[in-house]
Amino acid sequence: MSEQFDVVVIGAGPGGYVAAIRAAQLGLKTACVDAFIGKDGKPALGGTCLNIGCIPSKALLDSSKQFHNLTHSFKDHGISADNARIDVPAMIARKDKIVKQFTGGIAMLFKGVKGNPVTAIAGFATLKPGKVISIKGHDGKSAEISAKHVIIAAGSQPIELPFAKFDNKLILDNAGGLDVTEVPKRLGVIGSGVIGLEMGSVWRRLGSEVTILEALPDFLAAADADISKAAAREFKKQGLDIKLGAKVSKAEIKGNEVHLIYSDASGEKSLVVDKLLVAVGRKAATAGLLAEGTGVKLDDRGRIVVDAHCATGVEGVWAIGDCVRGPMLAHKASEEGIAVAELIAGLPGHVNLDTVPWVIYTEPEIAWVGKTEAECKAADIPYKVGSFPFAAIGRAVAMNEPAGLVKVIAHAETDRILGLHMCGANVSEMIHEGVVAMEFNGSADDLARICHAHPTLSEAVHEAALAVDKRAIHKSN
Repeated sequence: MSEQFDVVVIGAGPGGYVAAIRAAQLGLKTACVDAFIGKDGKPALGGTCLNIGCIPSKALLDSSKQFHNLTHSFKDHGISADNARIDVPAMIARKDKIVKQFTGGIAMLFKGVKGNPVTAIAGFATLKPGKVISIKGHDGKSAEISAKHVIIAAGSQPIELPFAKFDNKLILDNAGGLDVTEVPKRLGVIGSGVIGLEMGSVWRRLGSEVTILEALPDFLAAADADISKAAAREFKKQGLDIKLGAKVSKAEIKGNEVHLIYSDASGEKSLVVDKLLVAVGRKAATAGLLAEGTGVKLDDRGRIVVDAHCATGVEGVWAIGDCVRGPMLAHKASEEGIAVAELIAGLPGHVNLDTVPWVIYTEPEIAWVGKTEAECKAADIPYKVGSFPFAAIGRAVAMNEPAGLVKVIAHAETDRILGLHMCGANVSEMIHEGVVAMEFNGSADDLARICHAHPTLSEAVHEAALAVDKRAIHKSN
């Protein structure tokens, strides 16, 4: 008979490992099955986010920012450095060290749940009817376990274009983009989303000529238009060549180059690059996950169908994170994992998808929560807007980071905050002021009446909230 658990989590990414830890904390006998293999050829917890996504990309972003500041910005502070150079292998090694530290940290967290450690199992899991999980190990051996509850946290994988197959030598996915061993002279990027902009920024700062080809006519269409415009201006200053309405039809490897054919409003064009990063989005990693007869349904995009509480409709089977509806964000997955573990234990659990913050870790950073102005117009919601530039914030100017703005959107009748949008230095840390306010149905006036420390970047939030009713202090209304 297979071993029985209270909870089996499929996937050890930021949704899965968090769900497993919370379930174990609540006294449930828990196992977590994951198939990821690290660069060293050994099983590695943490999923895409920790191994080849969120954490390693931020390590490279920080390294490249330090180098760019040294070679470009520090002179404004009276700091000079001659003959500065970047050691790319050392930079990659630092990134890998950070990844290893945190993957090992999850293993320690699994062991550290007092009285009920999480059982980690390496292998590819397939859910069978009756909440039986078949596991194919990396050694080719198979085993089965069963559970009272199954939480599917299978994550996502990069979308591959049929004419640009990944080899991670010249045509790269997000993992390949993190392991380039030298600065490419010419880097092409297909897609101007989060991955494309972040990885494009890394290699541009280090000296690459970066061309980003975006098929859509609008830049960062998911963000508020004012924020997108502000970000686009800064990226142009940095030398990122972003071509909108550029639809790629061919990518051919010739020697050590990739030859691209794309078309825009002016016709067909060509581009030759040394490396090509394909970042056109991600899809749910559900292939091979569900055996016949489980009753778990997939939608037309391959995502697992769930209700507002992440229940699949099959008793005791839940799904969270990138493999279900909603934004493909690590923090959203983690909160869903906690909510489901608590629901299983008989506690209340819920995630408000309307207050999940979005962040792009470029320079300047971009962050938002809630509705954009365009979304308010489309939904016929009466609204009012207040905005404030970082160029008028003393701390931002003192930091030599004056780019960007903060924008508050509030309901025209109730003053309830509908959205908070930011482009600027460290806004990834500031966006949560809007998240908290919106979770408690706060108004723009609530934000305006909170005392913000001076001098801080967060004063831009204060002034933008004041500007909603045309009473900003440091701005002509």
